[in-house]
Amino acid sequence: MDINTFIEKNKDLAFQMIRELCAIPAPSGFEEKRAEYCRAFLESIGAKGVYIDDALNVNFPLNCEGSNEITAICAHTDTVFPDREPLPYWEDDEKIYSPGVADDTASVVVLLLTVKFFLENSIVPEKGILFSCNSSEEGLGNLKGTRELFRTYEGRIKTFITYDSNLNSISNRCVGSHRYHVEIKTEGGHSFGAFGKKNAIACLADIVSEIYKLRVPEKDGAKTTYNVGAIEGGTSVNTIAQSASMLCEYRSDDKSCLAIMEKAFQDIFRSANEQEKVEVLVTRVGDRPCSAIDASLISALEEKLVPIIEEEIGEKVAFKSSSTDCNIPLSLGVPALCIGTNCHGGVHTREEWLLKSSLMPGLRISIKAAMKLAEVEI
Repeated sequence: MDINTFIEKNKDLAFQMIRELCAIPAPSGFEEKRAEYCRAFLESIGAKGVYIDDALNVNFPLNCEGSNEITAICAHTDTVFPDREPLPYWEDDEKIYSPGVADDTASVVVLLLTVKFFLENSIVPEKGILFSCNSSEEGLGNLKGTRELFRTYEGRIKTFITYDSNLNSISNRCVGSHRYHVEIKTEGGHSFGAFGKKNAIACLADIVSEIYKLRVPEKDGAKTTYNVGAIEGGTSVNTIAQSASMLCEYRSDDKSCLAIMEKAFQDIFRSANEQEKVEVLVTRVGDRPCSAIDASLISALEEKLVPIIEEEIGEKVAFKSSSTDCNIPLSLGVPALCIGTNCHGGVHTREEWLLKSSLMPGLRISIKAAMKLAEVEI
């Protein structure tokens, strides 16, 4: 069966699967139900050896036994939203609207249907392809799923592709980050009777203020950022807060800049902890590494995939830096790219949407890319 015939035959199925998966909540670390859905689908189309690992990755190693030159093709099952109940969903003739529909639910469907194409056409990659609906890509999931893949298949994965972008963009450079939970503990007390005692909220506000005075390092071709993303604490309006906490981070696509930011943040935390009757508890809750790979290896991978994408979309792709599952392989010296399977907008908001007409071109790109990497004639 040729690719276009397969796509036309499975178009309705693709949208049905998106609707079904969108109805299954999957915050990072709680992807069990989506994992079961993906495993059941793969087994229903004849995939043998499918398994869910300890990180909740759904893995289908196709002819990987004995191979040390495996290509991994992935899409993550988790969403950035913490909801444990089904997220809102609606669609019209042009778009599907649902938090997480594009990041990364539709890509999971494309990955599963790519496997279906391989099985129906008896395509057996000589060096093996590991298809994985992987877990915990978002936020404090801290790339747990991909880390597990590279532990399980240590030294055997030589190429890595993940579907997690717009059709017209490719992430070929990874953004490293360190994320912290910072808790302040002080004496506290009654707002009138104990006035003058240390207030944990005020101390935390001082730390935030110092962070936002920082100047990010400037380096040609690099981008560095920082952010305080959540704050909580206190008891009541008439209580001097005994405790308060925040989540903060810094990011960079350059390893040396990341190190500069690490020192700057640690200096701020240390200075705050030196105050009398103030305790600062800092816990690193996220650590995403920067790249450590020869750029020529990534260029060689781009040469294989970019023509496929540009031929399909009829325009040049844009290259960008991102924090994705590619951070792990790129930090290990494994060539990796993050490519797209659809066009979308509003990612990481409750207004997220997917352009329906983009999904079939995305599926075509996925099938052709997988065949190219499997060294099978397209």
